[in-house]
Amino acid sequence: MITHELDAFRANRSSYRIAEPLVTFYHAVMRPNWGALERPGRATAVWQRAQPTFLSKVVGPHFEELARQWARWHASPDTHAGHPALVASGTVNDPVGRTTHNVDVAVLGDPGNGRRTVLSIGEAKWNTTMTLGHLERLRHIRDLLTQHPTTPATQDTRLALYSATGFTPDLHHAAERGEVTLIDLHRLYHGT
Repeated sequence: MITHELDAFRANRSSYRIAEPLVTFYHAVMRPNWGALERPGRATAVWQRAQPTFLSKVVGPHFEELARQWARWHASPDTHAGHPALVASGTVNDPVGRTTHNVDVAVLGDPGNGRRTVLSIGEAKWNTTMTLGHLERLRHIRDLLTQHPTTPATQDTRLALYSATGFTPDLHHAAERGEVTLIDLHRLYHGT
């Protein structure tokens, strides 16, 4: 029911997550609206109000987990330029911007020297058509990770975008140039 997830980039940081989407749905959508749901004829109005919460708190995190599972167990080694030793989400510190960036899919490899390297970083979006802005964000995170003391990235670290709704033509052109790997629902369910 509950999973303990390690942060890919911070050894001392982890999080707990409800693993079952039905329980997540209950806590995110049903429980906060229980009073209104008990009244006859209010379910449609409650659902209209709760849909953004459902997409961001239930479907979005579940899609991110599906992307991580695919990256770990189903993607070919060519997708990440190596064999994954760990696939997790992670948080990257940005000291200049005084903020942190979340990485939905971090694929780490172990080259045999005991020090993990970042093979690929990715962002997963269920309900958003991905744009060049998403790719630029990943490039910035990759640049930050080149300075990371324990889990370094290089300019060869692959960038991946996972989307259920698709990608802009500019991203398709970037993928043709080898700048990004685009993973849609068809590839998640049928391809490597």
